[in-house]
Amino acid sequence: MAARKVDTHQHFWNLDLVEYSWLIPAYGPLYRTYGPHELEPQLKEVGVDATVVVQSANSYADTNYMLRQADKFDWIEAVIGWVPLSNPREAIHMLDDKYCLHPKFRGMRHLIHEEQDPDWLLQPMVIEGLKALAERDLVFEVVAVFPGHLKHVPAVSEKVPNLRMVIDHLAKPPIKDKEMGDWADQFAAAAENPNVYAKVSGLNTAADWENWTADDIKPYIEFAVEKFGANRLMFGGDWPVCVLAGDYAKVWNETNVALAGFTQDQIDAILGGTAEKFYNLAGQQ
Repeated sequence: MAARKVDTHQHFWNLDLVEYSWLIPAYGPLYRTYGPHELEPQLKEVGVDATVVVQSANSYADTNYMLRQADKFDWIEAVIGWVPLSNPREAIHMLDDKYCLHPKFRGMRHLIHEEQDPDWLLQPMVIEGLKALAERDLVFEVVAVFPGHLKHVPAVSEKVPNLRMVIDHLAKPPIKDKEMGDWADQFAAAAENPNVYAKVSGLNTAADWENWTADDIKPYIEFAVEKFGANRLMFGGDWPVCVLAGDYAKVWNETNVALAGFTQDQIDAILGGTAEKFYNLAGQQ
């Protein structure tokens, strides 16, 4: 049986139903509703079998909207929603009495970079909230934007060592500047906890939007494989954000070109195998 292909990072947003504080007209093509019907043919075109939809707002409305879409479309096999980590009691209530009852709910994310406190993730109450996730074997997706937040991953690992974390977008390395430097050091430190994974996603918008190719993202993917191994890395298309620098097909195709030098087992892991296990998807059940 051919290995399934999984996109572990895509979004839906509906401007009529959910408020997205960050989504303003200045974002141009992103400032509109994006739903499953628009993504579905693009997935079929490149051969992606399943996706993980990831939160776009720190709200129950966004999480509820994603879960409703997951109910309608079989190819949405996991949902990463939101609960208020800084209010552990409420977070536990929402997890135990609602979200964990949904068969596709797998964990949560918080838009850390929207918080005024740069060390928000290390606040004692937030750590308590993260412990609640770990106790339920739920995933915490880290908006580890470099240089502000990637450095917190090892600290969280120390405080909640059994928490399963995944770093979105390889923490947005400085691809456009063709540098590694401090990012590489922080990324390597984050990789030391075997419960920390990372997504090969969102790299096109960290590069030159107009001219990026596989050659631009390849060194960063190679470094990620060196530090994490393919069994802790997962592909993500980052639709619809990816349309700022190309389109979904280009992201898929150029990522595959960048992966061409790896073994087939490594490629299969990054393009689906790791995700199947990490998110306990339908292909694993």
